[in-house]
Amino acid sequence: MDASMINKIQKAKEYASQPKRATFNSLTAEFRGDNSTYRVTLSNDGWSCTCPGFHKYAICPHIMAIEKLFKPMLKREPVPYAPGQNIVSDVKKAKRYSEEVDRIRILTFDCTFEGYNKNHQVTYDNGAWTSTASFFQQRGVCSHTMALEKILKGFIEPIRIEPVV
Repeated sequence: MDASMINKIQKAKEYASQPKRATFNSLTAEFRGDNSTYRVTLSNDGWSCTCPGFHKYAICPHIMAIEKLFKPMLKREPVPYAPGQNIVSDVKKAKRYSEEVDRIRILTFDCTFEGYNKNHQVTYDNGAWTSTASFFQQRGVCSHTMALEKILKGFIEPIRIEPVV
């Protein structure tokens, strides 16, 4: 391991302690609920979920759990409760879901990462990463992707670093 990689690993550790540096622009997650597996999506149009509750109320415990887990990286107001929604039940379920993180697998995301020198776009698509950082272009990994891997540990596939020869 060379000095530049060691420097990027140290920077990633610092970045990972500051998750608010990352802002999700879009996100797709698979969510194993109590009754079925659903797809939760964040886009420019807001949140959506394939569960029946979302289709009825435009809010559900799956979205509420993801909002709770990734609040520093969402930079948006939580989806409001809906008239007729069983708020007490949904809040309890969302709290439980946010503690049972093995239910959630992030499939894709696009985020803006605020680095020390400038912002970078980072994407993740089923284990494949991209970043606008020049170090990523050279090595296939950078401090931004490594920081996000630490922050999202357990929700995504880990980065595989190939040794430079």
